[in-house]
Amino acid sequence: MPDNRSIGVFDSGIGGLTVVREIFRQAPDESVYYLGDTARYPYGGRSDDTIAIFGKQDARFLLEHDIKMLIVACNTVSSVALDAIKVIAKDIPVVGVVMPGCRAAVARSATRKVGIIGTRATIRAQSYTKGILAIDPDVAVYGRECPLFVPLVEEGLTDGEIPRLIAQHYLYELKDNGIDSLILGCTHYPFLFDVIQETMGSAIELIDSAVWTATEAAKLLKAMDALASPGRKGAEESKFFVTDLTQSFANNAARFLGQELSSLEAVGMERLTKY
Repeated sequence: MPDNRSIGVFDSGIGGLTVVREIFRQAPDESVYYLGDTARYPYGGRSDDTIAIFGKQDARFLLEHDIKMLIVACNTVSSVALDAIKVIAKDIPVVGVVMPGCRAAVARSATRKVGIIGTRATIRAQSYTKGILAIDPDVAVYGRECPLFVPLVEEGLTDGEIPRLIAQHYLYELKDNGIDSLILGCTHYPFLFDVIQETMGSAIELIDSAVWTATEAAKLLKAMDALASPGRKGAEESKFFVTDLTQSFANNAARFLGQELSSLEAVGMERLTKY
């Protein structure tokens, strides 16, 4: 029986819109309730305890909207607090962005050498490393913090000499390790796809966690018999919330989503901190 309730998606900011974009591409009947916690962005440099508090508050806000699934589109929260959020969600399925990328990388790696790039918190948590080794303990995993990639994307600097030099600084060491798969462990990084691919070379496959997360979510909804009614225009029925509505977010949102937002509403911080 169709389930026309929305999918809840949250991120610390704008990057999670890349996951929403993939949902609309792969499952256009589905609508989304999206929360970007722009007032407290970024999460990547916070302590694990603070990240967990923020992530649980974000989740509770979306759970109030009668969603049928919750996607934690923030690699940092997925790395630190996914289990705690699953407890809060109770009978609602929760999908993080870490394990879908892990499964894709292991399945597609011939050399059994996989690289991961992400924020400091994501790499520090070693969630991708643990996830990959849980799937195949014989895979060698190499992680690299890339803290300047997010501000590059936020400023629209996704091509040219500056991102190329920064990519070379971060990535040449990973390339020298002989990896053949590289997980983009942050939802901002797909906007640097061409620069990263050029730096790594065509022999190394880039694993976009947003793509694989949306794929896994769609498969799970199908298995649960919870897909939306065919023919719905999910994007038009979706709602987008931010905790700080800035001009920067408004300017970049359509670029991240690949289309204009159907609605955009500011949510006061008291709505989140009450939890």
